[in-house]
Amino acid sequence: MDQIIFGIHAVKSALNYLSDGALSDRALSKEQSDKASENDAALITVLYVDRNRKDNRINAIIDLARKKSVKVTFVERKKLDKLCQGNHQGVVAQGNTPKVKSESDLDELLQSLQEPPFLLILDGVQDPHNLGACLRTADAAGVHAIIVPKDRSVSLTPVVRKVACGADQTVPLIQVTNLSRTLKLLKNYQIWIIGTTGETDTSLYQSNLTGPLALVMGTEGKGMRRLTRENCDMLIKIPMLGSVESLNVSVATGITLYEAVRQRSETR
Repeated sequence: MDQIIFGIHAVKSALNYLSDGALSDRALSKEQSDKASENDAALITVLYVDRNRKDNRINAIIDLARKKSVKVTFVERKKLDKLCQGNHQGVVAQGNTPKVKSESDLDELLQSLQEPPFLLILDGVQDPHNLGACLRTADAAGVHAIIVPKDRSVSLTPVVRKVACGADQTVPLIQVTNLSRTLKLLKNYQIWIIGTTGETDTSLYQSNLTGPLALVMGTEGKGMRRLTRENCDMLIKIPMLGSVESLNVSVATGITLYEAVRQRSETR
């Protein structure tokens, strides 16, 4: 099944993820294909470029695609407009839809880590822009994986991947059928689960975010679901000093993750 990748940064990141000389999944050796499948690489089969756009950024994308042996096809802008809904910036790639990881992949990841786990759990984020931004921030913060429930959550859509700017290929997105069961699994690994909510007196800056950690972020307005909240070991809040009652989930995620980064860096 094919998926569209659009926008200069997203396409460039996907191209960089390819091995040199990779034409497509069908052109890979078995070893390369297995590795690509394991890493969930969104292998690009063709790159469409606006024939009327000629500038350094587009030329760099074209050169990179040719270096990776990806077919480049020059088309009218209206064809790109039909391929995707969004600002494609004159470049659209068509590639294999990446697989989203599951509970078994999470178990394997936790067993393989050589450092304390650092996980982000998004309980019901449905806006693709928010998920893309969270992926990008998670990559920058060194998060090992993002966990989301299968129901009532957005997956790796083209918009998510555009906003993520390549972080969708570096941070595993793990979809789980039963989030409460997954939280219990994390506790078996001695991972401390901390949820964020405005309904607590404990500030983010009063909490200990070092060691094995999973940070849980809820949706705007509704926050975490009841069972998710009940499975948290601790609840914290971001201090709000103005008149606004809540923050966008991607902004709140960035604030919380980087407080964890600050604390964890001081313990190394």
